[in-house]
Amino acid sequence: MPLPLAAVTPSNPADALRRLLNLRWLSVASMLVVVVSVPWLLDIPLPARPLLQVVAALIAINVVSLLRARRLSDLHPAELFLQISIDLGAWSVFLYFTGGATNPLISLLLPLVAIGAATLTPPYAWAVAAEAVAAYSILWDFNEQLDIYDSGLAVHWHLAGMWLTFALSAGVIVWYVVRMTAAIRSRDQALAEAREARLRNERIVALGNLAAGAAHELGTPLGTMAILAGELVRNPRLDDEVRADAELLRQQVGHCKAILSNLTLRAGSLRAEGGEALPTDVWLRGIIDRWRSLRPHVPLSLRCHCAEPAPRLVADTTLEQAIHNIINNAADVSPSGVECEVEVDEARIVVSVLDRGPGIPADFRPAATHSDDGNSGGDGLGIGLLLAFEAVERCGGQVVFSPRPGGGTIATLTLPLVSLRP
Repeated sequence: MPLPLAAVTPSNPADALRRLLNLRWLSVASMLVVVVSVPWLLDIPLPARPLLQVVAALIAINVVSLLRARRLSDLHPAELFLQISIDLGAWSVFLYFTGGATNPLISLLLPLVAIGAATLTPPYAWAVAAEAVAAYSILWDFNEQLDIYDSGLAVHWHLAGMWLTFALSAGVIVWYVVRMTAAIRSRDQALAEAREARLRNERIVALGNLAAGAAHELGTPLGTMAILAGELVRNPRLDDEVRADAELLRQQVGHCKAILSNLTLRAGSLRAEGGEALPTDVWLRGIIDRWRSLRPHVPLSLRCHCAEPAPRLVADTTLEQAIHNIINNAADVSPSGVECEVEVDEARIVVSVLDRGPGIPADFRPAATHSDDGNSGGDGLGIGLLLAFEAVERCGGQVVFSPRPGGGTIATLTLPLVSLRP
């Protein structure tokens, strides 16, 4: 019986051809079943020699087509039309030797028409329909009738065959349409995800432009603040406690100036140009130490479990900022303290940031963190997690938020080391 020649409509026509050729083997098997089973079960003699020649020809054509398809990266729609026409021709010749239009199996030409309509462009689809109608019309008058000695039995088996072909045709068409619908839904989902990614990238580009402008504009006020903080530190009339606060203020301003100075060099770089390969634990401890220097009033405990020797990687500045932003996000909602657990093996890095904040809202959706901080309590702009998700996804990793037993949130960042190795 004819079967779907493509389970779905692939974006690449060469893939459609390969599916078509692979599924043609089912038609070959169906023809062999008819040749073997009909004389045995129904006591109806069949001309085995010409029918087996049709099967052999179809096998030879399919083998040659499969060998050619392996070397194809693309093809013209006319080749898909030709392959469906071959199936129509093979079944037409097969039906010619088995009663022609009086054979109830002739209805099995209809699924081939449906497959052509779903797979081919309109001109070729109409051509397949015209071929099927022409084949049916020719087989009406030109065929080899079978010898059935009992006319009553012949009518009975003809009606049974009509029922069988109707059931098979309905099953094939429904199965094919369901697969096509699933493929279309999958394609629509992929398009929606691509559209979302494009919008997210546009927002990140806008943030980059905003950051460049802010870096230029903040240079002057930060310089003024650094001068004033230095004068306060040198003022002998201040007591030691105020002088220590002024020194901390001067250090923080220095950190801000250093960040702004390197902003244009770091922005948009996936991996440091000519960067030094560092052990993974050294890279992670450096990120933690820099965060502690920027927010010394929030306790941060670190537990690091790393394989020996630690895998080496090239420091990725955008990932450093991603880890920094996730820790920052936790510190905003849990100023009493944050915990960080790191596990490193030969395949991946897992960074878990644990806080004792209000926890994950009941309607929390991970996708929403692209535009709004999931457990934020800081600026509320969602910029930190937006950039964190983008940097992690670009390296093939993921960020997952889960509730922490006893209250709070666990943010787990997983990175594959294969994308970070030198």
